[in-house]
Amino acid sequence: MKRLVSGIKPTGSLTLGNYIGALRQFVKLQEELIDTEFFIFIADLHAITTPQERQALKKNIKSIAALYIACGLDPKKVNLFVQSEVQEHATLGYIMESTAYVGEMERMTQYKDKKGKQTEGIRTSLLTYPALMAADILLYDADIVPIGDDQKQHLELTRNLAQRFNNLYGDTFVVPEGFFPKTGARIKSLTEPTKKMDKSAENPKAYILLLDDLNQVKNKIRSAVTDSDTEIRYDLKNKAGISNLLTIYASLTDISIKEIEEKYKNSSYKEFKEDLANIVADTLAPIQEKYNEIISSPYLDEVLDMGREKASLIARKKIFKVYKRMGLGRIK
Repeated sequence: MKRLVSGIKPTGSLTLGNYIGALRQFVKLQEELIDTEFFIFIADLHAITTPQERQALKKNIKSIAALYIACGLDPKKVNLFVQSEVQEHATLGYIMESTAYVGEMERMTQYKDKKGKQTEGIRTSLLTYPALMAADILLYDADIVPIGDDQKQHLELTRNLAQRFNNLYGDTFVVPEGFFPKTGARIKSLTEPTKKMDKSAENPKAYILLLDDLNQVKNKIRSAVTDSDTEIRYDLKNKAGISNLLTIYASLTDISIKEIEEKYKNSSYKEFKEDLANIVADTLAPIQEKYNEIISSPYLDEVLDMGREKASLIARKKIFKVYKRMGLGRIK
């Protein structure tokens, strides 16, 4: 049986971009890939590459877990757990640091970007976290890793580290393949549509949170930046704003962009945005209802406990094999 592994950092509520680019894909995949085990985790160890407030972090961990379920992940089909509760993630992360080269870490584009924004007090983990990311994947012998365009470099590093370790110590890790969503992989900002939708943006109108008030959601779509043209047409270079909205529409309805263009060929931006505002709100309403139902329930802890136990069982076996291959400890 194949395995799929993915995680998300608990550094705030999830956005519509997270839902379209990751969660919605997972929900589809859990139905399509019946011969695949899913390991999806809350990546709280990755969150501490930058300072986190303790209580906020604890709250976000459970909140994101609840959102995963509310968005449609079935705990009977998906092993959902908290990364730090499976200690082997950190253990293999260090071993991957000992397999990687400093130059590889320094070349990572996301490190360069984050370093540029954070000029003081840069933590070592900000440089080395791709090694932990590789460990997250290799620990479960993942065959499939869902990624966006901005994560290709991380996956390539993971593949390189797996191959390097295998060459040094013998066949130990599966070399994973990336899975690229067909549409909606990277939803853009509603105010700066050349940039990725990011909850850390200064302008709250730039993003939609899954737990936003629904009237507020509609207003954000209505005020989304477009252009002075009136044609509803997909053109990333010249019409980034309307192209982003078309991508959101297509992703949430499973209607092709060509069909949407045809449907609205004689419509105004205002009419199109109003329809899209209702589509987004109608998508989020049942998610919010389910979230509110489970966020404080014993059920959520039961799901996370069950996911942790299954993940830990596999992770312990993998670390035992890694230690034995490397000659660590007293393993015979």
